[in-house]
Amino acid sequence: MSYPEALAWLYGLQRFGIKLGLENIQRLIAGVHVDLGGARVIHVAGTNGKGSVCAMIDSILRAQKYRTGLFVSPHLVTFRERIRVNGEMISEDAVANGLMVIRDLVRDWDPHPTFFEITAALALKHFSSAKVDIVILETGLGGRLDATNAVQSDLSVITPIAFDHQQWLGQSLREIACEKAGIIKPRIPVVAATQAPDAEKVIRDQAAECQAPLQFVNDSYHESPVGLSGEYQKQNAALAIAALRAARIDINHSSIESGLASIDWPGRFQHWDDRIVIDGAHNPAAARIVAQTWQETFGNQRASLILAILSDKDLRGICEALAPIADSVLLPKIRSERATTPDELAKVLSVNTPTLPYSTAQSVADAFDLARAKPNPILLTGSLHFVGETIAWLQGRPAAFEECAQ
Repeated sequence: MSYPEALAWLYGLQRFGIKLGLENIQRLIAGVHVDLGGARVIHVAGTNGKGSVCAMIDSILRAQKYRTGLFVSPHLVTFRERIRVNGEMISEDAVANGLMVIRDLVRDWDPHPTFFEITAALALKHFSSAKVDIVILETGLGGRLDATNAVQSDLSVITPIAFDHQQWLGQSLREIACEKAGIIKPRIPVVAATQAPDAEKVIRDQAAECQAPLQFVNDSYHESPVGLSGEYQKQNAALAIAALRAARIDINHSSIESGLASIDWPGRFQHWDDRIVIDGAHNPAAARIVAQTWQETFGNQRASLILAILSDKDLRGICEALAPIADSVLLPKIRSERATTPDELAKVLSVNTPTLPYSTAQSVADAFDLARAKPNPILLTGSLHFVGETIAWLQGRPAAFEECAQ
């Protein structure tokens, strides 16, 4: 298969939807002969900040000259972003060859593996072949039954837990925390960010049941610059550093400074230029963090907000969190079939933030034209899918617009 053919097959699997469970991924790992050797595994779950913490851990480790394997989701512009060795994205040939082997392996399986299960297996096989020293795995959805939880880890990391994906993880914070805390394994150290009381109790109870040493990280990192904007990223940096120390990985201070300063993680309060900020916040908790970071950066200056949100998200909660920093809102039509239409999102704004001016746009390009006509700085947010489409457009390149379930 060519790379485009391989991706077409992979994205075709989205008809199987999201199926939580470990049987298929365990069978896949055995079938493609994954052998991570003596590589240590750091497993990261949570609702917000997972990707940033994974990227920070990876950047610090590479500064210390460890050979790393990083698995994250979703991607922004290209599928290859999900799987990296030593900071380098997996090659098109490796994707095509790996997916061809997996396609032949699973041809007659029932139930058929999902998009995410096969992507996780591809990543683990790539890391196995690359003989990495340390693997960093970001959960796709939840934790307990996420495909990444089939791998024996050496450290569990839990970022802040909030409401998201309730249709799969539960309607209460306690239920969601139970799924996230499912990555905790017997006698394996756990490092967690500051949590709401219900989530903290779940984590403490699960760690106690597993006899897993537990540390909560409640401070921020201020000893050197962090290459990502916002006080919350300093909290993520403190969590990343604590994780490396809990895993007993030898890291010196200069590698911490260098790794945090040089981190490149697009779509997280990313300053595209002097006027444009891009952030993939897609739930109310993340939107509140964006609003806080905006005020830290721009003071009382309000944004021309360009907003697109997927239809299964908390539209009202996200809009209400962003309203205090918005001067006006532009609602473009985007290419994701999962997106709320501009007209539907306009109805939410009109009911919940009736004094906030808004207008619809036929495309991202049209929305930017309207936003640039105003003097305000511009904030684009609401979805990582939207961020990916926008970055591709700003770069003048095609994006991998195929829908991705996780």
